Amino acid sequence: MAERHVEVALERRGVRGTAVLLDDRAPVTCAAVWDALPLAGDVYHAKYARNEIYALFPPFADAEPPLENPTVTPIPGDLCYFSFAGAELGTKAYGYDREVRPGTTVVDLALFYERNNLLLNGDVGWVPGIVWGRVVDGLAELAEACNDLWRTGAAGETLSFRRA
Repeated sequence: MAERHVEVALERRGVRGTAVLLDDRAPVTCAAVWDALPLAGDVYHAKYARNEIYALFPPFADAEPPLENPTVTPIPGDLCYFSFAGAELGTKAYGYDREVRPGTTVVDLALFYERNNLLLNGDVGWVPGIVWGRVVDGLAELAEACNDLWRTGAAGETLSFRRA
């Protein structure tokens, strides 16, 4: 199979990067994400994982992907897929105002932009993610924008994924 690429963007900041899908390591997840593109949503900066931004989506796969190519220590440039029950994220402490409710399932597509990440959540414990892509171009610019998002806020910003 030829390499497939996804554009990852922070729309308001006008910053874009290109990621390669890891079809050989996470074929089910890559197929699910690819078939759902384009995707875009409000961006959030992680509280627990450290150097992570993400957007939340309703489930888009026929069935949730298995835990393929898992990690609890993502590295810079990793794109990860998480699936959560709304009850896991449905408290006000997470800061969500409409996407997450008990009784729902939420898909989290995340970009890790710097080192020293650990997927350990104080409420639920270890949270392994599926690494489905790796940013191969534009990571430095995305990281700078992510740091700005951390310092100045995420309100009004959109994280998008589309075929490149």
